[in-house]
Amino acid sequence: MEDPAARLAVLGAGVMGVSITTLALGQGVPVLLVETDPQKRAGARARIERELRMAHLMGARPDVPQGQLAISDSLGDRRDGDTAIDAVIEAVTEDAGLKVKALTEAAAATGPDTALVTNTSSIPVDELASQLPDPERLVGVHFMNPSYLIRTVEVIRGARTGEQTVAAVRRVLAALDRRGVFVGDGPGFVTSRVLHRMINDAARVVQEGRATAEDVDTLMQDCLGHRTGPLRTADLIGLDNLVDSLWVLHQRTGDEGCRPCDLLLQKVRDGEHGRKNGRGFYTYPGAVA
Repeated sequence: MEDPAARLAVLGAGVMGVSITTLALGQGVPVLLVETDPQKRAGARARIERELRMAHLMGARPDVPQGQLAISDSLGDRRDGDTAIDAVIEAVTEDAGLKVKALTEAAAATGPDTALVTNTSSIPVDELASQLPDPERLVGVHFMNPSYLIRTVEVIRGARTGEQTVAAVRRVLAALDRRGVFVGDGPGFVTSRVLHRMINDAARVVQEGRATAEDVDTLMQDCLGHRTGPLRTADLIGLDNLVDSLWVLHQRTGDEGCRPCDLLLQKVRDGEHGRKNGRGFYTYPGAVA
């Protein structure tokens, strides 16, 4: 990433794809954002501009020229095809099949020196790598949302991740001004394995009628030092994304504590996905789906 012409590609214009893109652009790193859904693609630039304004208001953007954004429906559509892509960051739905498909296509569209990065929150990196043509190119980097405010990321080196890939991701994180904490591979790694079960238990307490969401978050904030509270955090993650991640953890660990509770499942069925569409455990006036 030391070359000023270097750039990232981000796959997916959902919550995390937009968040990661916002972070990179704010750090002066050019991004090619790839989204196959026409509706998401059409609205992506406006969503990113809103996030960039928010980052500026919160003092999270350095005083550097903003990176250039290109949006496409294909990684192969490299309008400035002479520019190298240092890393492709996959940020699609938490579904192993969809991630493998996206990463396989990314591997075919880029050269062997391009690192493949999965932003999975729960699926073991080596599980994905085992289905790729070049498994040594894959590494996990779990960015938190909003990426432009959270300076530390979880980095997961799979059993097949190569040294060249590790070096590349270190350069990318340096360009993004992010601290990477390297952890071992496995379902949920560290953050999701601990946090998502805690959120599930917090939602179960509300489901049982023993406390409101506000009560749970206040106690966790004021007594235990949780910065936002587990249920506000759940709304920020996206309740649909959280449920997908909990199912991944349940299926791969057998831990019944990771089976999504009925309240979470009902909220997802009712379309209450959290901050991104205006209603979850809390309401968010003016939110845009």
